[in-house]
Amino acid sequence: MDSVFEAYLGPDGMLGAVAGSGGEPDDIPKVNSKVWVLGKQYNAVQELDLIRRDIRSRLWCTYRRGFVPLGEPQLTTDKGWGCMLRCGQMVLAQALIDLHLGRDWFWSTECRDSTYLKIVNRFEDSRKSYFSIHQIALMGDSEDKKVGQWFGPNTVSQVLKKLVRYDDWCSLVIHVAMDNVIVIDDIITLCLEKPQNEESWKPLLLMIPLRLGLSDINPIYIPALKKCFELVGNCGMIGGRPNQALYFVGYIDDEVLYLDPHTTQRSGTVGQKTSADEIDFDETFHQKYAGRINFAQMDPSLALCFLCKSRVAFDILLDKMKTEVLPASPQPLFEIMQKPSSEWKSTVAVTSPCRHSHSSDDLISYNHSLTIPTVLQDSSYISDRTTSTNYGDTEDFENVNHTPRELRRACCDDVLDSDEDFEFIS
Repeated sequence: MDSVFEAYLGPDGMLGAVAGSGGEPDDIPKVNSKVWVLGKQYNAVQELDLIRRDIRSRLWCTYRRGFVPLGEPQLTTDKGWGCMLRCGQMVLAQALIDLHLGRDWFWSTECRDSTYLKIVNRFEDSRKSYFSIHQIALMGDSEDKKVGQWFGPNTVSQVLKKLVRYDDWCSLVIHVAMDNVIVIDDIITLCLEKPQNEESWKPLLLMIPLRLGLSDINPIYIPALKKCFELVGNCGMIGGRPNQALYFVGYIDDEVLYLDPHTTQRSGTVGQKTSADEIDFDETFHQKYAGRINFAQMDPSLALCFLCKSRVAFDILLDKMKTEVLPASPQPLFEIMQKPSSEWKSTVAVTSPCRHSHSSDDLISYNHSLTIPTVLQDSSYISDRTTSTNYGDTEDFENVNHTPRELRRACCDDVLDSDEDFEFIS
């Protein structure tokens, strides 16, 4: 089965980069266009080798087989269920590389940098690794996801938010912006250990789960998504296309670039790269070429990710979001508020049973007095706030494609709280 699947992916285990004439991979179109990769700009023709070097320097997390049995099912591979978990690993790894090594750092096969090794060791498939598939899958139980179940962008964001608290070395905190709203005061409280001292800022990975349509992404949001890739501190997007999770890292023209976790590789350890096996295993964390698909093919559920190393960086990010990202689309991707809005909380009890215990920072907005017009021009818009663009919790990454297209309430109904159809094709 592995050989069949890997043959489908191609010799480099990459979905979407088809070899052109002479065996040259078709990862970047040979056109004189700008290419954006995680906040850095390149020229597609003149800087092709540099683009590929940048792509290969990202940590590529894929399916693995033969690891220590995981959970009650005693799973030894995550093939078929772990692609979103792997995308979560990739975005967190990028944040750690940017934070501890810098955005201009590049990987090579000879790299034995101690900081790099500390990072890659954290994503190996063992129980002792801070961000292994074991830790993520087991922590998912706190989000009502059993080992072997599929995650959505919001679920993996919430799990990573919890896991980073146990790793003092990573020096990172995660804020998940719920209900499509960035609440500035909440982030300041999280990141400033000493309110009067901005030097006490704890580096922030900001994750913004969104749903930008029902079964298909609404094209009005694409210009704003492009702008996100251009911002300093961009750590990519956790998302995918229907039934496949992908880690989006940049774009060229109307196509988004991604790293694909759907390659099954052996488990092992990089250790300190002192043996030939460790050196070879380190190479399995680096993909030579990016895949690409049209923005219109993206699944509407995704999470935007940004690293803010300092308070100044956070303020600059907010300014860029307000002046460049939000105005780029007719409907803004999300909202930015100084304080939480009281209208998020409903005064009417939810009558249907809810399987979640929502904390204050993951409260799902649902206005029970909302009047819905008979015909909606934008079917993804169900909020009565004029600045809101999309709805609810994106925990159900793919299931929305298999439910009726009538308007559904954005709470924990069974139809809107499942990842069960996420990647059944694998």
